[in-house]
Amino acid sequence: MRSFFAFLLTVFLSLSSLAIAPMFANAQGAMVDQTAPKGTPPVTAPAPAANPAIKDPENTLLMDLKDGRVIIALRPDLAPKHVARIKELVRQKFYDGLAFHRVIDGFMAQGGDPKGDGTGGSGKNIPAEFSSEHHVRGTASMARSSNPDSADSQFFICLDTASFLDGQYTVWGQVVSGMEFVDHIKKGNKANNGTVIIPDKIVRIQVAADAKD
Repeated sequence: MRSFFAFLLTVFLSLSSLAIAPMFANAQGAMVDQTAPKGTPPVTAPAPAANPAIKDPENTLLMDLKDGRVIIALRPDLAPKHVARIKELVRQKFYDGLAFHRVIDGFMAQGGDPKGDGTGGSGKNIPAEFSSEHHVRGTASMARSSNPDSADSQFFICLDTASFLDGQYTVWGQVVSGMEFVDHIKKGNKANNGTVIIPDKIVRIQVAADAKD
């Protein structure tokens, strides 16, 4: 009888050792299954998926607005001088906090003026780089005066097709994500040429290659 109970105890202990695998904390505090074969690589979480809208981080802008992030693909193939200057200004944080001072519903949203009234700039003009690229919804193009070579820091984003601008303004980018946030930018009065009272502002613009978040 005693041997029978000894046999049952042995079976019970054997089953217990199978049911509960020993777990130990590694140096980082994570629980590791010590029953895994030696040499088995640790299981790690997959890296976050890259944003499919960003094809070339060095030539992509991340523009944060009050309602969300807008991704703009730059076009150095169309306007290399403008793209280079815009990236330079972005890296200087020139655009951060500037207003969209002129916004016309169904047409465009204009910003990039440190004075906030359409008369300011960075102090450096960029020669025109007109192309055959069309102004469509989401096109980012450069504002200017009657002088073709007067573009500076001010730009506009088309809210709809504006083919009458083709060949007269320098196209330097295209919104590829977040256009719905551009649509939410506060509009001005058409009778006042779109001037916005208490305008919405650019929270921040970054070159995607530099962005940490």
